[in-house]
Amino acid sequence: MPTPPLDETTVVALVSAATAAPSLHNAQPWRFRHHSAVRTVELRPDLSRAMPRSDPDHRALHLGCGAALLNLRAAAAHHGLPARTVILPDPSDPRLLATVHLTGTDPPDRELALLFPAITRRHTSRHPFEEKALPADVQDALREAAAQEDVQLLFPDQWHVEALLDQVHDAEGRDTLEPERLEELRRWIRAGEGSADGIPAYAFGPRSRSGRAPVRDFAGRAHLPDRPAVAFETTPNLALLGTAGDRPADWLRAGQALERVLLLATLHGLATALTSHALEHADLRALARDPRSAMGFVHMVLRLGYGPAGSATPRRPVSDVLETV
Repeated sequence: MPTPPLDETTVVALVSAATAAPSLHNAQPWRFRHHSAVRTVELRPDLSRAMPRSDPDHRALHLGCGAALLNLRAAAAHHGLPARTVILPDPSDPRLLATVHLTGTDPPDRELALLFPAITRRHTSRHPFEEKALPADVQDALREAAAQEDVQLLFPDQWHVEALLDQVHDAEGRDTLEPERLEELRRWIRAGEGSADGIPAYAFGPRSRSGRAPVRDFAGRAHLPDRPAVAFETTPNLALLGTAGDRPADWLRAGQALERVLLLATLHGLATALTSHALEHADLRALARDPRSAMGFVHMVLRLGYGPAGSATPRRPVSDVLETV
């Protein structure tokens, strides 16, 4: 089968899909370079969007870039393009996070192509979910989705869920004692409209009536108290995403697995959210792992359930993140 042509319109479509990925505070810390002569797309970080207080080692930045990479792969499969991906291909250039070769005779990845429609439907929901457990077959499918990227997805027991909720609450309290971290966070809270990044006010969600919820209170940090107080689910469906190692290659794989799980969950009719707040503190992150599992390092806590879908948040124009040479 001949390889489909790769014109600029197609490349823009691929990168547009990539930029729909989630990232810490919707900072969108990625850049893409299309080498038209050899049909490759490079992924690099945009370090002007790094967060030295919340993410000093750039782990969350790599997770976001990995999620964007998975979207690009799914979009390539949707367009009938082969995509051979190499992460960290050049040891002498650590800022080259991945190269996607859109050449070859291998057929497009059908499973990734099936995930493509969920890219525009997946949004973070900060609303309460139903008190309803996930079916076992859905949990199995999500575990397998992570495993396809060599990453583990674990659904913790109730005692562990309670501990994770305590850690989120602990992280909220610590923020009040770290003004520099709070100032960094406020950079990405957009109480007004018109920005192409960050978290807009309409995506904050309601306040928790109990003060203990599996979501981050962005509105409280933006000093927007006039929101309804509602009851969140008492037993949230949380999942831990992690790997045995804790290096940039692990983070990039985890980011791809994260987006693969989120897209599949969306196709299963689930609302999704990410709870990484406690993981920004080294001691709380160590406590997040289940000591009975082989997961060495937790990279993300996912919240899954049945409830309102989240709202689409702004995205930077493709022209701001794509360069063709």
